[in-house]
Amino acid sequence: MTFSELSPAVHEVPDLSDAALTQRLQHILDNKTKPVGALGQLEALALRIGSILGSEAPALAAPQMLVCAADHGLAARGVSAYPSDVTWQMVQNFLAGGAAVSVLARQHGLALTVADCGVRHEFAPQAGLVIRKIGPGTADASAGAAMTADQCTQAIANGRELVRALPGNALLLGEMGIGNTSTASMLLARLAGLALDACVGVGTGLDAAGLARKRTVLAGVLELHRGATSALDALAAFGGFEIATMVGAVLQAAQERRVIVVDGFITGAAVLVAHTLRPNVVQRCIASHESAEPGHALLLAHLGLRPLLRLDLRLGEGSGAALAWPLLESACRILREMASFEAAGVSRSDG
Repeated sequence: MTFSELSPAVHEVPDLSDAALTQRLQHILDNKTKPVGALGQLEALALRIGSILGSEAPALAAPQMLVCAADHGLAARGVSAYPSDVTWQMVQNFLAGGAAVSVLARQHGLALTVADCGVRHEFAPQAGLVIRKIGPGTADASAGAAMTADQCTQAIANGRELVRALPGNALLLGEMGIGNTSTASMLLARLAGLALDACVGVGTGLDAAGLARKRTVLAGVLELHRGATSALDALAAFGGFEIATMVGAVLQAAQERRVIVVDGFITGAAVLVAHTLRPNVVQRCIASHESAEPGHALLLAHLGLRPLLRLDLRLGEGSGAALAWPLLESACRILREMASFEAAGVSRSDG
């Protein structure tokens, strides 16, 4: 399988490591009117956002929730508890404002864009929807590659273009695609070198028999594509169009030094692929939560990301990213607005 070259010069993701900035940020946090480290993980979050944005007084501007949707041919093999039609029906629900991510985006002032990356349905033009359809769903990965190399390359390019068109300095990722926990499980097993069974969960709610069937199907797909060992080969072999589009979105956002808020298992799989291509991508990422899908904890550990929330979510859509958003805003405000001991005239501890 042949891919268009990802030009290092054009698509470089520089190392953000800046010891001097880190030291200044830590000094600012340590001198706020509190015991050192008393705000716990919020302080680590503030330091990370300051490092990503290169600022001692970071401010998050025009946050963008991008939900990428597509269908998967593998869904016909019974790997999901829901039929494929739910993909397009949920896209309509997103746009109508009735989905969880729609509600949460409204609550937190997040601009919501839904991208049709390969849904098996033709949508009427409507506000909030962008069409970047590669095809009406990927091919069945149990019979051959889910995508051609050209399709995979185009989907990645589409993700880059989508982010370039969005304002702001923060990107929150969401997705929709019946069958895509299967794809994420296979990408994790292949790219992280993990046992498949440890990476596979019930997804949208399979029973014990359904989970066993899912594992059997995915084992066969992994064996069929045993030669797909590179990140791009694995992505093309397993799918899907929405994941490949998110890979491009992550690469572009990282290049632009945006804060990338990762939702759950599927968006995490896109980050895993992007990280395999450009390891510095993870420096820009914040894991919003750890989902109930068993592979997600393994994926976060592999990427070295610590989740902000543990709420047993397994919805996707970007719901976890939206729920975590207020914590990012609070972390920035702590850096910008909380007084130092000197400014407040508060005595320090002698201990």
